[in-house]
Amino acid sequence: MSKIPSISIAGRRIAADAPPYIIAELSANHNGKLETALKIIEEAKISGADAVKLQTYTADTITLNCDSEDFQIHGGLWDGKTLYQLYKEAHMPWSWHKILFEHARKIGITIFSSPFDNTAVDLLEDLNAPAYKIASFEAIDLPLIKYVASTGKPMIISTGMADVDEIQEAVNAAHEGGCKELAILHCVSGYPAPAKDYNLFTIPDMMKRYGLVTGLSDHTLDNTTAIASVVLGASIVEKHFTLDRRGGGPDDSFSLEPTELTALCRDAKTAWSALGMIDYGRKSSEQGNVKFRRSLYFTKDIKAGELITKDVVRSVRPGHGLAPKHLDQVIGKIAAEDITANTATSLKLIK
Repeated sequence: MSKIPSISIAGRRIAADAPPYIIAELSANHNGKLETALKIIEEAKISGADAVKLQTYTADTITLNCDSEDFQIHGGLWDGKTLYQLYKEAHMPWSWHKILFEHARKIGITIFSSPFDNTAVDLLEDLNAPAYKIASFEAIDLPLIKYVASTGKPMIISTGMADVDEIQEAVNAAHEGGCKELAILHCVSGYPAPAKDYNLFTIPDMMKRYGLVTGLSDHTLDNTTAIASVVLGASIVEKHFTLDRRGGGPDDSFSLEPTELTALCRDAKTAWSALGMIDYGRKSSEQGNVKFRRSLYFTKDIKAGELITKDVVRSVRPGHGLAPKHLDQVIGKIAAEDITANTATSLKLIK
């Protein structure tokens, strides 16, 4: 049997044979308030998430301050903004990172981030980040992947928009850079993304094709797609998380609220536990119900030595008599002793 791929983040083993690892993506849902970011971390912990994830960039480290057509956003949630305007509004101030890392560690939830350039990696290394996530849009930035890999920390690469070859290039870059623990996430980089775009059968193909821990970065509006992904082998589930979907921030509208994240953490783990193994045997929860299966009962009084005919035996519940498949072995036989109506059939009653 081949070895099951696994990685470990802050002591938590992540693999197909372990409960799914749930990541609450804080992203831009702080909406410019440190207090909101702290509260999101607290609610992620209460909801049962394994980790909370940040994004580490500034407008200047991710794009150029330019309003030419190349840098304009047309359509979607961020219509009318330039890239610089969007990222200036959405970025997590770097001065907050130490506060957020310390708070997460204090309350006992793993925290890490997606760096978008080398200086972000350096900041996160100073904070002793336990892992790194490469965002889908950066999956083609092979130099960044190699720089992250050089930290020796576990890495998760999201694959939205990347084709088979681009995913392989990202995986190769991670390994070449020194990454020993690597996971990839199937992703659709639409915000939000319709469930029909997710083609979840891609997950088992990715597992086979790349031989890595595989999960899902889910941008749909509910939990159905995420839970279904666990059934197909997803070991990691990442969802954007907010306190209030109507908060007005860049990512709020397609994020889960606390009650929904709680449901995801519960239901994803339930789905995983239901997978179990191939087993046709009787389960522990069935033992008490065996007696309610059908069996053969005598329906009339019969004297010893009488012929047992089909009109005096029926298949009924409960299951204390011979199984219905033995009907032909009962009909036409002789009663070995007097039998009263409503008695379960047994071999000792039959000659």
